[in-house]
Amino acid sequence: MTSLHADEAFLGHYQLSHDPFATRVPGFKFFPAQRKPVLGQLHHLARYSQLLLVVTGPQGSGKTLLRQALVASTNKQSVQSVVVSARGASDAAGVMRQVAQALNVAQPEMRAILSQVVQLALTGQEVYLLVDDAEQLGESALEALLGLAAGTPEGRPHVFLFGESSLIDRLEQLSAEEERFHVIELQPYTEEETREYLAQRLDGAGQGIELFTADQITDIHERSDGWPGAINQVARDAMIEAMIASRTAVKRPSMGFKMPKKHVLALGAVVVVGILAAWLMPGRSSNNSATAPATPPANAQAQLPLGQGQPTAQQSNNQGGPAIEFAGNSQPMPLPLVGKSQPVMRGPLAEAAGNTEDDEPGPAGGTSLQPPTVTTTAPPVGVPAGPAPTPAPARPAAAVAAAKPVAPVVKPAPVQVATAKPAPKVAEKPAAASAPASGGSWYASQPSGHYVVQIVGTSSEAAAQAIVKENGGEYRYFKKNLQGKPLYVVTYGNFSDRAAALAAIKVLPAKVQAGKPWPRTVASVQQELAATH
Repeated sequence: MTSLHADEAFLGHYQLSHDPFATRVPGFKFFPAQRKPVLGQLHHLARYSQLLLVVTGPQGSGKTLLRQALVASTNKQSVQSVVVSARGASDAAGVMRQVAQALNVAQPEMRAILSQVVQLALTGQEVYLLVDDAEQLGESALEALLGLAAGTPEGRPHVFLFGESSLIDRLEQLSAEEERFHVIELQPYTEEETREYLAQRLDGAGQGIELFTADQITDIHERSDGWPGAINQVARDAMIEAMIASRTAVKRPSMGFKMPKKHVLALGAVVVVGILAAWLMPGRSSNNSATAPATPPANAQAQLPLGQGQPTAQQSNNQGGPAIEFAGNSQPMPLPLVGKSQPVMRGPLAEAAGNTEDDEPGPAGGTSLQPPTVTTTAPPVGVPAGPAPTPAPARPAAAVAAAKPVAPVVKPAPVQVATAKPAPKVAEKPAAASAPASGGSWYASQPSGHYVVQIVGTSSEAAAQAIVKENGGEYRYFKKNLQGKPLYVVTYGNFSDRAAALAAIKVLPAKVQAGKPWPRTVASVQQELAATH
């Protein structure tokens, strides 16, 4: 996972000094036991073989690291290493120009270069010519390199090509059944080597292998097939997903452990209302008439927060006790802050970046938290209450309300139930509209010769959707299968040729370029989509 907008949160969550799974970390060198014999074989063949040497492996298999180790392990006094990048020299002229410049040759021609190699051999110096990303070389460049590797009887440079396996078929066609090159195929890491690789990556960033469980390490190895480039991607995705899960659990605790303060106050107010209502019941007044004062204060009022509901039939028919009148809507009203609205769910990359929501949101617009008022009116001073009449048969609440007019009381304007209902819709609609659809149909409709820029691949579709949504319409993603598990690949743009795609990469934001985006043909995407279906 490369999360373009959660780098700081990712590093801060795990307390890392840098991203341990970046494509190229300065100073990082991991050379498993199985690669040491390969390095020794390259040195041996360079000394005793007259063939061009080819090292092959898929993208992210460690070819560049092996090339760096080969240069570092040579004797600088006796070997002059010339490194050529196929990205900047795809034809014969480009290759010759780079080699001539490195060897201080005025004319970038094969005869002049070989003459300089012979002169260096007379002084006891050999020339190693190493070409990275060799699968990008054109036919003329490959022919020129085969010619340099053959050299002359007096001397020749040792040519090493590091590229993907597609390079072999092209060399065979140019060799015309002659033995002109030797191939060394890299092997993937074992599970134990994968574990050592992860440990060294994390150790360089200030953490240890304890961040992963044994099951996670096994899963990372199986999903990556043991290739270091894929190990970086899968391991980072696993850490991002674990971080998002832990932050979600912290930000949404269960009510059993912590209840918002306003809810606690609301529940306390309900308890107070119940106690006061029990104290004001008519039965209590009649039973305690002997000890109660003969004349209660006139127009005594008690404001009871959160009072709701209708008086019972017994209270409505009891003429001896004080009349309790409830102003406002006769229907029960929800307690403050116990509405149906839900918080808006943010995308996983935003949660990874540390964006938080208020734990205690205020009421919806136009809704006040002021409780309704309950008014208790006692008989005027000096007017006897009179004997209690014989209770009449209980009548429905509607009939009681019709028979006895309610004294006009100012309604508690702050309680506006209707204005609080639209709040859930605001939370629901953006969540449904924000998820971009997979762009498989778009890729299928494009010319196969066009190019797109691959930005990132992630096992989380939500992460891919967040990247596309954040960066705009030129970003799309499609779904493919990697070892039987889904992988969501985000791409950028649509270009008529490779040069246009490479130019677009240079103007992408710095955070996007940090993920090492690379151009690929639409045809390759269409093939992966076809394999997925």
